[in-house]
Amino acid sequence: MKFKFKKEDLIKGIDIIQNVISAKATLPILSNILIETYKNQLKLTATDLNIGITCVVPVDIQETGAITVPAKRFGGIIRELPEDEAEINVKKNNLVIIGTKLCQFKIIGLAPEEFPKLPELKDKEVIKLEQQELKSMLTLTSFSVSLDETRYILNGILFKINQDNLTLVATDGKRLAIIEKKLKQNINKEIQIIVPLKTIQELIRNLKEEGEVSLIIGTNQLLFDFGDVIIISRLIEGEFPDYQQVIPAVSENKIKINKDLFLLAVKRAALLSTPDYQAVKLEVFKDKLVVSKTTPDIGESREEVPIEYHGKEIAIGFNPGYLTDVLKNLTGADIEFELSGNERPGVIRSSGYVYIVLPMRLG
Repeated sequence: MKFKFKKEDLIKGIDIIQNVISAKATLPILSNILIETYKNQLKLTATDLNIGITCVVPVDIQETGAITVPAKRFGGIIRELPEDEAEINVKKNNLVIIGTKLCQFKIIGLAPEEFPKLPELKDKEVIKLEQQELKSMLTLTSFSVSLDETRYILNGILFKINQDNLTLVATDGKRLAIIEKKLKQNINKEIQIIVPLKTIQELIRNLKEEGEVSLIIGTNQLLFDFGDVIIISRLIEGEFPDYQQVIPAVSENKIKINKDLFLLAVKRAALLSTPDYQAVKLEVFKDKLVVSKTTPDIGESREEVPIEYHGKEIAIGFNPGYLTDVLKNLTGADIEFELSGNERPGVIRSSGYVYIVLPMRLG
């Protein structure tokens, strides 16, 4: 295999796939990138056996072939090349020569036959999604995914497709995020799959502000096709909890508040949080919200934020991170925050989106 490339193009491809590679790979081959010629382009592939990503890079191919190279070392070499145009030449015994006019590296690769083959999902129904819309949906739910590996069912986002509705749901047991959008096409069956968080993170990294992405669902696997980039992932097997039974009815006790003022007040109060004293106190009055924090041996803070409110006075505590996670991702100037009592969850609703967060005890 022999090809000429532009440094910027190859770095862009390496950046797309490198996050999939685990620092603690169980097999040496999983620390490598598969490089192969593909339709007058170069195809790069990386996998950790749970998720795989491929992308294509424009190059000038002189000889076809394939090789695998250590991802970290290869990426480091390409980034440090002194010139923008370079050449890679693969010789016998998996010797890879990377060079420019002024500089040359030789590294040892592994045979491409050792690299795990990614599954192909053929003859399956293709679901088209707007990239910008899917990215927004993932951004508003992914922070609620549980990181507790003992509750593996909650370590991903539920994708639920019913006719022309797509619903995404994530929960860690202390908060719940649900978003629903209409699809452009009608799917004649109900689909429920749980997509792992690592796959979600790669999707968010690769989704653009325009264009479509194709979703193909197989048995225990799914594929997202961006055109030049393909993400294939295993699914989390099991049954997601019945989230609908915990969604509260719409409350009349609503605070109308400027989202950015609320966010900044909570962030400032959180500066005094410690692992033992996390909760930030919200005191709701007729025309103001008092955000305060008192931490023994640390200090205290108090801040007033103007609101519109017509209900009873309430004092309630929340984990500040659970509030800032949602507030920094919502669009629009104002939000409505429903509070039904100091032991009842707080709820934020916004055009097809519901975020439910449990309170924390104060003191």
